[in-house]
Amino acid sequence: MRKIAVMNQKGGVGKTTTSVNLAAGLALQGRRVCLIDLDPQAHSSLHLGLEIVGSTPTIYDAFAGEKTLAQVRRLVAPNLWLIPSNIDLAAAEVELADTPGRELILRDTVQQLLTSDPYDYLIMDCPPSLGS
Repeated sequence: MRKIAVMNQKGGVGKTTTSVNLAAGLALQGRRVCLIDLDPQAHSSLHLGLEIVGSTPTIYDAFAGEKTLAQVRRLVAPNLWLIPSNIDLAAAEVELADTPGRELILRDTVQQLLTSDPYDYLIMDCPPSLGS
């Protein structure tokens, strides 16, 4: 199982395009792929046809401890699962600022997902960030 994070500090450099096309291409080759949309703009989710409305669970719910990644993920094509995002994710950094071990939340939730449902590839579409 391979974990791939597509990241760059600058926006508009093709992170989402790369993430979505890589995930789709690997899924077409028969690989089991899970794409995690970690950008509050949610363009990976939109590219794969999932518009988050109402109470649809997202990665934010997993970070908040309200859902597991297994409860949040959606099968969007054969062999391709998406863990969607939405604008609520922008508040997560501030909301989790005082949470002990906050830097381990993503790692721990991903490990829990992979224990219950192994994938060949886990691809993370990361947001642009100039923050610390």
